[in-house]
Amino acid sequence: MSDTPSDAPAETEEAAQPAGPPPDPEREALLEALRADLGDALLDAQIIPEDLVIRVDRTAWRRVAETLKIRHGFEYFCFLSGIDWLKSPELETRYEQVYGAIEGEEAASDGDPSPFLGDRVGGGDGRFTVFLRLQNLRTKLGITVKADLDDANPAVETLIAVFRGADWHERETWEMFGFDFTGHPALRHIYLPTEFEGFPLRKDFPLLARAVKPWPGLVDKEPIPGEDEEEEANA
Repeated sequence: MSDTPSDAPAETEEAAQPAGPPPDPEREALLEALRADLGDALLDAQIIPEDLVIRVDRTAWRRVAETLKIRHGFEYFCFLSGIDWLKSPELETRYEQVYGAIEGEEAASDGDPSPFLGDRVGGGDGRFTVFLRLQNLRTKLGITVKADLDDANPAVETLIAVFRGADWHERETWEMFGFDFTGHPALRHIYLPTEFEGFPLRKDFPLLARAVKPWPGLVDKEPIPGEDEEEEANA
């Protein structure tokens, strides 16, 4: 048997390369079909382990829902809600005071002038996102649909005519995030008094209780066994 030392480094280098995501032919086929059906309305998409996330143009929000239901069998409405991507410097500062900076986060935040969080599944760079979760009960596939909204006037068309169950979810999202669902017949409060002002799930909503008492979990941190000894040794 002859020695082949030249092959060893190549094998080692190949083994060191991280493995990519496993193939997902069902979701890949679905994504290709959606690209053909939605065209420019499909802005971005990402297949993650056992899931598919698509980001669409907000002006096509209802059309996308109709296409998914009628042409692709996503007839089960799971839920609808919103996201506020605004950074929270106060909370991040308190977290660092108690736990220390998260590894890799400090350098990233220093070089990022954006006031909004990034690195989102399916992309996007604005402040507000509305998202929808649907299920195909025959194929057992689920899909998350996202749309970036206008910061000054976050609004999309209501989905009540497509999914009757969207009624309650849109009212809750309107109440908590201030997103408008045009065409909704009765956007009114569910939890809050009628005269309530503001949107409690927006990051800039003042939580007066937290001005007096910091967030639970960031105070009175329980020591981990052996942690004090390790800190003393490092000091």
